[in-house]
Amino acid sequence: MITIINDAPENVAAFNASGDVTKEDFENLVIPYVKSKVEQFDELNYLLYLDTDLSNFTMGAWLQDVFLGLKNLSNWNRTAIVTDKEGVQNFTDIFSVLMPGEFKSFPKENLYNALYWCENGNEVED
Repeated sequence: MITIINDAPENVAAFNASGDVTKEDFENLVIPYVKSKVEQFDELNYLLYLDTDLSNFTMGAWLQDVFLGLKNLSNWNRTAIVTDKEGVQNFTDIFSVLMPGEFKSFPKENLYNALYWCENGNEVED
């Protein structure tokens, strides 16, 4: 299931993925929300917080179709993938090949930094 992270910066489409993620999650929630952000800001800053095992994030052909569809409807700018799973680098590499814009992965403890980077293009300084 995918839910919107409501306390994200206004110019960031931020989502939490938990449990099983389905094609319907993208069709009914992600795509309409992304469209509204692109219409409002003329670019897409996207954050996906993976609160599930990658095995629950069905990596079927439909996922590639969904993201290629999103690619065509939006002006991708920055995308952050937030997770503590070891496979995230491969996951992020797959997206960076399929999608335009900057991609970065962040550990879960750095969610605030990931949101800040999506919003501003730089990281919070310590």
